[in-house]
Amino acid sequence: MLVYEATKAEFLEDVFHDELTNNIINNFQSKVGSVNKAEVRSWDNSMQYMYRVLMDPDIPKNSGVAIEYRIPYSSKRVDFLITGKSKQQETVVVVELKQWDKVEKVDGKEAIVKTAFRHGLVETTHPSYQAWSYASLIKDYNATVQQDNIDLYPCAYLHNYIVNTPTDPLTDNVYNYYIEQAPVFTKGDAKKLRDFIKTYIKHGDNKETLYKIEKGKIRPSKSLQDSLSSMLKGNDEFIMIDEQKVVYEEALRLADEAQRTNTKQVLVVEGGPGTGKSVLAINLLVELTKKSLVAQYVTKNSAPRNIYATKLKKDFRKTHIDNLFKGSGSYVDAPTDEFDVLIVDEAHRLNEKSGMFQNLGENQVKELINAAKLTIFFIDEHQRVTLKDVGSIDLIEKFTKENSGAIHKLELLSQFRCNGSNGYLAWIDDVLQIRETANAESIGRDYDFRVFDDPNELLDEIRQLNEDKNKARMLAGYCWEWPKETRTKTDVPDIVIPDKNFGISWNLDNTQTWAIDDKSINEAGCIHTSQGLEFDYAGVIIGDDLIYREGKVQTDYTKRAKSDRSLFGIKKMMKENPEEAAKTADDIIRNTYRTLLTRGQKGCFVYCTDRDLADYLRSRMEMVVEYEAGEFFGGNVRIAEEGGKYKG
Repeated sequence: MLVYEATKAEFLEDVFHDELTNNIINNFQSKVGSVNKAEVRSWDNSMQYMYRVLMDPDIPKNSGVAIEYRIPYSSKRVDFLITGKSKQQETVVVVELKQWDKVEKVDGKEAIVKTAFRHGLVETTHPSYQAWSYASLIKDYNATVQQDNIDLYPCAYLHNYIVNTPTDPLTDNVYNYYIEQAPVFTKGDAKKLRDFIKTYIKHGDNKETLYKIEKGKIRPSKSLQDSLSSMLKGNDEFIMIDEQKVVYEEALRLADEAQRTNTKQVLVVEGGPGTGKSVLAINLLVELTKKSLVAQYVTKNSAPRNIYATKLKKDFRKTHIDNLFKGSGSYVDAPTDEFDVLIVDEAHRLNEKSGMFQNLGENQVKELINAAKLTIFFIDEHQRVTLKDVGSIDLIEKFTKENSGAIHKLELLSQFRCNGSNGYLAWIDDVLQIRETANAESIGRDYDFRVFDDPNELLDEIRQLNEDKNKARMLAGYCWEWPKETRTKTDVPDIVIPDKNFGISWNLDNTQTWAIDDKSINEAGCIHTSQGLEFDYAGVIIGDDLIYREGKVQTDYTKRAKSDRSLFGIKKMMKENPEEAAKTADDIIRNTYRTLLTRGQKGCFVYCTDRDLADYLRSRMEMVVEYEAGEFFGGNVRIAEEGGKYKG
């Protein structure tokens, strides 16, 4: 969708007569919606600079100019396009315009910078990366661009930004790869940008290339399909077995059904921790893209998106496949059935509203169903861990019916985590008193569960187990603050237990892949950075929000850290409906620890700040030892006591 399109000559006339901004506003309102004042000022300012750049007779008058081109299947809009020909080759110059005058480098995150917005310094992608990714997205999905071999040349223009030193953060070496893909021009570089444009636009095209892009059929390119297939091939992380394959084939059938009959389809896949939901989701993303369908993998939490994208491509360099991984708030304004398939992992984490201030849209479940011909929800309702988590099967059914869709339900039961032990998951539910189960005394022969009385010994054990495959991690309940000033410092402890002389940092905020980073063994992850992921071994520190009193496991929401937003709004709820609020907070805390205690495939080690809770867990393990030793296995389960000695 083009908000504004003209020849270069028409663009110059509109700017000169001060008519451009009004034309953009009118078109924007009719095609997109309301315009805010900041956008108007941005257009008015930036277009004056582009006017000067294009005031060159060597740039053909009948070159095409487009402003605010919305990339299909994306909420992204390209600021400025110039089209023409180089010899007989159709070409497009993509210009990302920024009014920034300050940038800070961000270490440890690929292509991320900090810059000032209305509410202070905010992390965002480097302008060169933005321009490059937009060009890549057009190449990957516009069939006309692919078939006609239209060349795209991205760049960024920060017309207010002054590069002061050779080591300026904007052009730091860490961003070299993307600057090479999309040069960045700053204040005083108008001639350089003009020369860049003239290199690729030598003849006009009377806007023909703009129309081709605007009307081009949307489908994933062959190169994107091939890239995904090669990434998945031989990648042991994503091998499917048993009932995963059954769900996989049904999902593919429904995708075909939605296309063939033009009916909206919704598939709900229930599965507890470790049942292979994410592996299945990634396989579906790859296969659906291979079938030339437009599919995206969606999660509310960024951690699973970043980890699975990284595991798929097997390195840390951003590539065009990052565009396949989206946040759940990306579909607020998506047209009906814009996507062929949306694959929603961790659907229980969906929110009602979207946006930084939770003020956009109506309901994420509704928006996702509306946006796709087939929407696949992978869900575990027992993993709701914040007040804002609204994803539920009832809600999915409600909005499917409102959209006149057909709903289908499948369940994943086989356990691929916890050494294949469904018994351990049931035992944890019983131990945490979430529900009574038949597994009160058995967790399975090979699963290693230990209760430690010293967190230092627990950390030492996790570090030792991590040396082999980098698949052991420390986790903790969110009972310790996460100060802003130390969030990038691994040597500053956040989780401090004074009487044990123990301290460890929370996971750092300058990485998006904490769960697989080589050095993150020195930090503890929280629920938000570990949910949806798995390790070989998990060491879990249970804080004061979970205790044992009067023969019962109890919760205390007041012990949660203020920097944790999971229970934001609970005090207000307590005043309005104390009984319901108490039940909700209790469920969230128990679900949080249920999730943390089921991250380990081979073992889970626990330290409790509440001594009574530790004694309770140890007594439950003694029951397991006695039962399994006497009935089945000859006493292979061990319980760690103080000093690292084992009982049983």
